[in-house]
Amino acid sequence: MSTRVVVCGALGRMGRRIIELSLQDPEVEVVGGVEHPDCIPSLDLGEALSKEELRGVLLTSRLEELLPSCNVVIEFSGNTTAAVGHTKLATLDGKAVVIGTTGFTEGEVKDIEECSKNAPVLLSPNMSLGVNLLFKLVETAARVLKDKNFDMEVVEVHHRFKKDAPSGTAVKLTEILKETADLKKVVHGREGEAPREQGELGVFAVRGGDVVGDHTVYFLGFGERIELTHRATSRDTFAKGSVEAAKWIKGKEPGMYTMFDVLNL
Repeated sequence: MSTRVVVCGALGRMGRRIIELSLQDPEVEVVGGVEHPDCIPSLDLGEALSKEELRGVLLTSRLEELLPSCNVVIEFSGNTTAAVGHTKLATLDGKAVVIGTTGFTEGEVKDIEECSKNAPVLLSPNMSLGVNLLFKLVETAARVLKDKNFDMEVVEVHHRFKKDAPSGTAVKLTEILKETADLKKVVHGREGEAPREQGELGVFAVRGGDVVGDHTVYFLGFGERIELTHRATSRDTFAKGSVEAAKWIKGKEPGMYTMFDVLNL
């Protein structure tokens, strides 16, 4: 039985790539798209995307119209309020949700966790295999270098249009370093007289051009340093991970999941 997906944010950069890769996967069927009402040029998804194979598939601003025909909702609307609303609607109907939208507040994450009591929800700051491996590598390095007089910093670079800063991936890297290396203070940029304090973690967001996403974690010692870097050169990396996550989560028990579960990391 195919995985029948609805893509929220269907006409955005990520939504388009997810749909394109879904069309190439014989195990996945795109049964609908959701967009902001101001962004819908046609109620026909195939017409909106110029895809003959999607002719007759509904594009709407109302997710509830599509829930009867799907078993997984892929959420990439890019708006956290909309993402939480979509997750509530889908899980109340017993449908699994894969969330790639980032920038949630703590309260919104708690709302999503509450939704997962009704149906499986996968929430990940990054869908790529490489980035999730980076999370594991950073955790290992931080554990080994803790109390070894190494300073730790996070630098991320994204295109000029990205809304949230730091990125969701950088936030996750920060959480890993804080927990594993017991770092207490996070600094977002430095200015003026700002000597580094003990236990400080610097996090920097660079924005410009069309950069898909670069993340580097620095472990800076005396006489040596380690740099762990992931560079994404195509959004297909994230889109493919989202499609794989949708196939994986179909039929799972209610609860919160991450890409670690999908990739068995």
